[in-house]
Amino acid sequence: MEIRMLRYFLAVAQEQSISKAAQTLHITQPTLSRQIKGLEASLDTDLFTRKKGKMVLTESGLFLKKRAEDILYLNDKTEKEFNDDKQELLSGHISVGCVEADNSDTLALMLEEFVAEHNQVTFSIFSGTSDDIVDRLDKGLLDLAILLEPISTDKYHKLVLPRREKWGLMVSSQSYLARKESIDVEELVGIPLLCSGREDVQNMIKSWNALQGKNLNIVGTYNLIFNVFSLVENRVGSALTIEGAMANRDTSNVKFLPIVPELTTNCVLVWKKNTLLPLSVNKLVEKFLQAFQA
Repeated sequence: MEIRMLRYFLAVAQEQSISKAAQTLHITQPTLSRQIKGLEASLDTDLFTRKKGKMVLTESGLFLKKRAEDILYLNDKTEKEFNDDKQELLSGHISVGCVEADNSDTLALMLEEFVAEHNQVTFSIFSGTSDDIVDRLDKGLLDLAILLEPISTDKYHKLVLPRREKWGLMVSSQSYLARKESIDVEELVGIPLLCSGREDVQNMIKSWNALQGKNLNIVGTYNLIFNVFSLVENRVGSALTIEGAMANRDTSNVKFLPIVPELTTNCVLVWKKNTLLPLSVNKLVEKFLQAFQA
């Protein structure tokens, strides 16, 4: 159980509200809600009940609250004792590339915490395709990047992020397919498809067992998913994509159908080998490693 999760839990317990706790923690409400649900799932118990609009601790929640307060007290006390008042203030600028994916939220969460801990550090995020991001990484224009597999990472150090990206089909809400809740991989044959222009992704799709030896009807390719929303809405084709790429966009006229059997890929954090990273970048990499390295 991470220290960060305990801080989130205690903030909700104190405020009795996800929205107020999120403001206190300087993170988004959906992010905090997801973290609390994840904590309850990992403990296999409900920590809160909702009464009259307030988040009220259950018996399990009260037990965890006492333990969390003790753990955080010892953690903060130990950090304070080891802190050197003469330590040089961490500063600098970090440039990060990130694909459209569910793990974009992971990056945002880590940066929120990192900047809160080191308020002299600034950052910039470049969003684009994996190819665009790799090009900028190779040129030294980016320090780190979050990429979607499949992608060659021979030139980079790599950390596989734990949240897997789910593949599916984005369809028009007016399509007959919108009546479905999922789509069998075999059903992709014959459907007019819009697909990523990346060769690695196209080869991955063709390698799916149920599609081997079959020809897909790919009517168009794209680099970023927002370019094809209107094409999907107007039923030019349905887009093969990961669910996370549709996050924070207007999906009122489209629907995501997860592919069954479930098909997922990983996102990876990468940074160049044989390159001396600035101290601030090294510290952020260490934070990722501490949080997600097995």
